[in-house]
Amino acid sequence: MFRRAANEQEAITRTWAEVEAAVGSLRGRKFYGTFDPVTNEYRVCVQWQDGDDAGVLTMEDGTLPGGRYVRERLQGDPPAVYRLIQPTFESLATRPDRDRSRPEIEFYRRHDVVDLLLPIA
Repeated sequence: MFRRAANEQEAITRTWAEVEAAVGSLRGRKFYGTFDPVTNEYRVCVQWQDGDDAGVLTMEDGTLPGGRYVRERLQGDPPAVYRLIQPTFESLATRPDRDRSRPEIEFYRRHDVVDLLLPIA
């Protein structure tokens, strides 16, 4: 499930808070952020659990695209680790094998570990 956000830090932060509040307990859930550089759209995503209803949670249904990705792992305490996301993606985006048809993915493994996934051809 996901909720769209304008690609601005304030909107992204607000949407993360809204999604976390909507799903209640964060335990046992996988959270992702995606950014599509073609459409300039950011999405806050959460993995389905039994009993979830996207409509009730005011979210949309969706699936993250598969395929090959290069991973860069960021570690550190929030919010400092979050400030590393954009510059790290900017560095990764210079790869010649980058696949622009799929979004960049942030996978929040733990509160202090974020895997950045850049799609590659």
